[in-house]
Amino acid sequence: MSAEAACSTALDAARAAVCRDSAAAAHLKLISVFTIFATSMVGMSSPVLVARFFKANQSLYDKALVVIKCFAAGVILATSLVHVMPDAFDALADCQVATKHPWKDFPFTGLVTLVGTILALLVDVAASSHVEHHVSYKALEGEEEKELVGEGYGGCDDDVERVVVRVEEEVARLKQRLVSQVLEIGIIFHSVIIGVTMGMSQNVCTIRPLVAALAFHQIFEGMGLGGCVAQAGFRFGTMAYMCLMFSVTTPMGIILGMILFSATGYDDSNPNALIMEGLLGSLSSGILIYMALVDLIALDFFHNKLMTSNLGLKKVSFLALTLGSASMSLLALWA
Repeated sequence: MSAEAACSTALDAARAAVCRDSAAAAHLKLISVFTIFATSMVGMSSPVLVARFFKANQSLYDKALVVIKCFAAGVILATSLVHVMPDAFDALADCQVATKHPWKDFPFTGLVTLVGTILALLVDVAASSHVEHHVSYKALEGEEEKELVGEGYGGCDDDVERVVVRVEEEVARLKQRLVSQVLEIGIIFHSVIIGVTMGMSQNVCTIRPLVAALAFHQIFEGMGLGGCVAQAGFRFGTMAYMCLMFSVTTPMGIILGMILFSATGYDDSNPNALIMEGLLGSLSSGILIYMALVDLIALDFFHNKLMTSNLGLKKVSFLALTLGSASMSLLALWA
């Protein structure tokens, strides 16, 4: 070994020794639990509050929901492609994992991402079929009722049209609720992984900048999920529950990571921890990619009547999509 290489190795070891401080790391992690919880609450509740602000003006309210949802789609797509998938790839490509069977024999990151995408499709198709069957049954009951009314009062085409419109609105609303719930599942996977990884780390030099970066990360991710929840039209209690679930997942992951480190001595560089992080991250990435492209972007840009009939709204929505993607991508410099 040359003198320069020996010197570099010694400097790296000295930096690692200085940065590794379990007591200081635990203090920073406790601060991050409360900070991330607060920023998550702010991020997810802000689109809901903005949407309610515009609710008095129905036309403006509908447009605001579309723009918020497009911003959300950009955030979620960037989360999956710029944050989750690269982290999963790095975890499974680590030399402690990639030099062993079967991890060195097959690209498991891509495979599990594919599995996540197909699972999201399966859930989407099954749930959509159930929703359409349920709503069609209700529509049939409505049509029978209309026929009875029509026999007594001569019938009315306007009433039939109202039944059809109501059925379409019911299908769209239930579909959006399904999208929001599946989306939250994918994001919760990602949030728990982030939290556990941070909780197991004992490197103060890594944790300190990560606290601030994750705070902003949770704000934008919360805005993405909150935008979808706002359009789904949930009851206040359901929205509050979904907001709470999103807000507590990363803090709970941090606490779980701290418990795992105390119980096992495993830190975030342990091979078993890296494998779990890589597999769960890949699965989460597949779910989020499907939801962002199919159920958010494609649904609005190609099947939303309000957007297809309004070129100005389509431009603003595309700008919101780009802004959401850029904002979340920029955070990859720090987290």
